[in-house]
Amino acid sequence: MAAYPTGVAVVTAFDRELTPWGMTVSSLSSVSLDPPTLLVCLRHLSPTLDALVHNGSFTVNLLHDGARSAAELFSSGDPSRFDRISWEKPESVGGPHLVDDAHAAADCEVDHMHRTGTHVVVFGKVTRVVHRSAAQPLLYGLRQYASWPRSA
Repeated sequence: MAAYPTGVAVVTAFDRELTPWGMTVSSLSSVSLDPPTLLVCLRHLSPTLDALVHNGSFTVNLLHDGARSAAELFSSGDPSRFDRISWEKPESVGGPHLVDDAHAAADCEVDHMHRTGTHVVVFGKVTRVVHRSAAQPLLYGLRQYASWPRSA
């Protein structure tokens, strides 16, 4: 699937102690408009998945084309990643919003999950979407980052 370009997002959640967790994903899809539902695929041993399960909610931060460093940070496993990036707690359910790196954020409540192989497919009902900027989305494919082409 490395040859298939896709958008880049960071899924975030809070654990029981309200510690923030997050990881970069490219396995993200819109499932339904009514009710609005997304799916994300997370490693079954991920601390982000554990936080999401215990909290029952998460946020999908859609990264803009200037956020490659955030994508790399959240795929690195760096335990201090939230100390190195600007974020805020959402108004209600969800995980941290990456205020400088996401052009939009979707807060979701966990609807159901399905484990397959090394990953868990998490279906989330979208409760709120925050649009932060009109920046171009960050893309990943062929093992490189790119930006959506700007129209002429």
